[in-house]
Amino acid sequence: MPFIQNDAVVLGLLLVLLYLIFYSNKYGGTFWQKFYKFFPPILLCYFIPGALNSTGIISGESSQIYPVVSRYLLPPCLLLFTLSLDIKMLKKLGLKAVLVFLAGTAGVVLGGPVAVLVVKSISPETFDAETWKGLATIAGSWIGGGANQTALKEVFDPNAKLFSQSVAVDILVAESWLAVLLLGVANKDRMNKFFGGGSDIINEIKDKLASEAKEKSRIPSYEDYLKILAVGFGGTALAYVFSDLIAPFIETNYPTLSKFSLTSGFFWVVVFVTLFGILLSQTKVREIEHVGASKIATVFLYILIASIGMQMNLVAVSENPWLFVVGFIWILIHALFVIIAGKLLKVPYFFVAVGSQANVGGAASASVVAAAYHPALISVGVILSVLGYAIGTYAGYITALLIRLASGY
Repeated sequence: MPFIQNDAVVLGLLLVLLYLIFYSNKYGGTFWQKFYKFFPPILLCYFIPGALNSTGIISGESSQIYPVVSRYLLPPCLLLFTLSLDIKMLKKLGLKAVLVFLAGTAGVVLGGPVAVLVVKSISPETFDAETWKGLATIAGSWIGGGANQTALKEVFDPNAKLFSQSVAVDILVAESWLAVLLLGVANKDRMNKFFGGGSDIINEIKDKLASEAKEKSRIPSYEDYLKILAVGFGGTALAYVFSDLIAPFIETNYPTLSKFSLTSGFFWVVVFVTLFGILLSQTKVREIEHVGASKIATVFLYILIASIGMQMNLVAVSENPWLFVVGFIWILIHALFVIIAGKLLKVPYFFVAVGSQANVGGAASASVVAAAYHPALISVGVILSVLGYAIGTYAGYITALLIRLASGY
């Protein structure tokens, strides 16, 4: 039995940990600034709960926090993130920026099965009938972010040990790639010269975004918060209604489609909340973004990340090192796709770095890269990441099926 068995205590502990991590990252002294250069906050959000679980202080297996969070906070999180999709801003960024982003997506979709085929030829014992399910969660994370990762976890249901290993691969490989991209930001003039793109368009976008943010943002009222929650949870409720109709119908009439997870109720929930978010982003409802819709979604996301961390057994991470080889080959293929696309399209390095992280790291990491250029550009990272949230579950699902095929199951 874990030392802490009361879920109310566990939830309070997780929220305090999240607050301390982000507070020390933003307001900490020199020590903390140096510390977070090597250990990004998101890494701690996963691994501290994982350490608490591995040492028996808390138990992700017996706790009901993750089932509740994944079922009731994940869908509104996806909807609110997707809701902030700004088609006009995507047009301002231009076709090239979107193409580089999509090249990164293609690199993840194709890189996964290729990496599996390479490692399988060397170490076939790495892959059994379940391994592809864990790798599927990485696909979701690398085309969107943590919310998409959890969505695919719920759809494919990998066992706890395999999921622990997959999360470790995801975080360590993705953060290593983030470090490489930030090194490029520090040498952006050289990188712009290599890719053949100037910084004029970046400066123009930066000025426009700073001006728009100042004009549209306002302090939210409690009615605004109620509206955000009504949209997020109302859309989730509607998605569950449709899911409860569609999944049983397919299971009864087309049971063979279960191998594509089309009989999973949660699969349809994720499909519909993402679709609702995309549709609502083209209406006046998306104005709730100006009063903090994505900030509420971010809070949900980090609670989700901490609850995912609770599922990790750090001892199990070292038991399958070949999965890390899969991860590094996978990220190298993704890198090749975005680098080649950036070079062919002659874009600024900013589009390459942010486009890559909008896939692999989601909103948090893309924002870090964008902020390394200028704080006003953070929204560019978020906008491209929202595009990742919108297609992440669908593209991640396709990647999962390709990985399963490459695994031979």
